[in-house]
Amino acid sequence: MANYSKLNDLELSDLLKDNNHHAFTEIYERYAGLLYVYAFKLTADRDSSKDIVQDLFISLWDNRSATNFRTSISAYLYTAVRYKFLKQTASEKIKSGYAERFLNTMVNGVSNTETYLEEKDLARTLERLISALPPKMARAFVMSKLEFFSYKEIAEELNISEKTVQNLISEASSRLKPKLGFSMLSFLLFY
Repeated sequence: MANYSKLNDLELSDLLKDNNHHAFTEIYERYAGLLYVYAFKLTADRDSSKDIVQDLFISLWDNRSATNFRTSISAYLYTAVRYKFLKQTASEKIKSGYAERFLNTMVNGVSNTETYLEEKDLARTLERLISALPPKMARAFVMSKLEFFSYKEIAEELNISEKTVQNLISEASSRLKPKLGFSMLSFLLFY
């Protein structure tokens, strides 16, 4: 059996793509502790940090053949932790918003069904309009405005310059504004 601890990240990533369990184990042992510390700095919660790291490695194994480490495994993993934290935070805000609306409904006896249906319809419209954009433009827009990636991270992921990312997002916003209206686009992207 090969000594996987002597392999560099590039060699491990190649072996991982070939379904090598030992390479996955080495990546886990090399980075899990560091990623937990990073996740804990973000969340300040032990259980959330453990969940983020565990979900990350499950996702890494499940998507091993499709995962593309553009720079390095560590850069990919740290970015993934940050993304999972932001996604978790956004989910908690959404849940909190739903709980607040439910409480208001119970206290005030006011139904928000109409508002909910309008929001869902608006989200469907936005999805449809985004899917009509050119693929790279749509992906850059979604990564920036809905997934909270930085221009630099998007540029690395899409293998384009940061200036191109900025231009793609600006063009996407310009195309979406007339169809949604400026106030509606602002509401969707900033609330």
